[in-house]
Amino acid sequence: MKQMKFVKNMGNVFRTARFKMEKHSPEILVTVGIIGVVASAVMACRATTKVDSIVKQSKEDIDKIHKCAEDESLVDEYTNEDMKKDLTIVYARTGIKFIKLYAPSIVMGVLSITSILASNNILRKRNIALGAAYASVMKGYEEYRGRVIERFGDDVDRELQYGLKVKKYDEIITDPETGKEKKVKKNGYSVDPSRVSGYARFFEQYSEDENGNRILNPNWENNVEYNLMFIKSMESYANDLLKVKKRLFLNDVYEMLGLPITKAGQIVGWVYDPDNPKIDNFVDFGPYSSALSFDNAEDFNRAILLDFNVDGNIWDLM
Repeated sequence: MKQMKFVKNMGNVFRTARFKMEKHSPEILVTVGIIGVVASAVMACRATTKVDSIVKQSKEDIDKIHKCAEDESLVDEYTNEDMKKDLTIVYARTGIKFIKLYAPSIVMGVLSITSILASNNILRKRNIALGAAYASVMKGYEEYRGRVIERFGDDVDRELQYGLKVKKYDEIITDPETGKEKKVKKNGYSVDPSRVSGYARFFEQYSEDENGNRILNPNWENNVEYNLMFIKSMESYANDLLKVKKRLFLNDVYEMLGLPITKAGQIVGWVYDPDNPKIDNFVDFGPYSSALSFDNAEDFNRAILLDFNVDGNIWDLM
């Protein structure tokens, strides 16, 4: 019984080890390849130190052949044909010595490059599979949103997507007739940050990157109208870039706006192809200009919610 349990445990260990090897095979192959390239260079350098002795021996043999050919007493015994044959043998022997000398480093180099290429091939296949999975998820998500919009409209879709809740807030305005300041009640939206997903971002004073670090946005001002004007100008600039470059990554737009870049932002974006009816062929930041605050906060006009109309994985669209 104990023996069977031991065998079962060992089987589990081997299966786990095999899975981890397969999981990290690209990194392992690249590491082996790099080590192999360095080793190949070292072996080639060591082999080069033996070149002089081979060249010296070859030169001595060639000199002997020429000396015999020039010796008039050996004219009848050692003809020009004999000299040519001997020279051919010497050259061939020297070439074989060079091949043997550098063969280990050449083989090592070829195997190292093959290892690196194999790693790249594995990563390429994984990226293709990842792209296909992403496309499938995005298709289902867009179809779901389409059904929500069709039945309830854009406003309900937006409220459900970002967890928006209507809240009353006070805004101080100046009465144009009396010149006095007064408070007026307005509707704003409280946003639950945990409900914001996908590629939507808040344009605000501070943003968090994927590691949770707070980053100051140098483009943010404590003025909603100015911020909206800046966003619209960047949107126009992004559209110009898209038409010129024919493709634009979401990270490019994030950087324009002073927002932290993301891993997904280097995959998704926009493509300009007027002949493709499945894409928009324009960039839309979708700024939500109503007053926004974070959940349980009263500091309205603090952020502007942006929802980008990305075309999806543009590597598959180009």
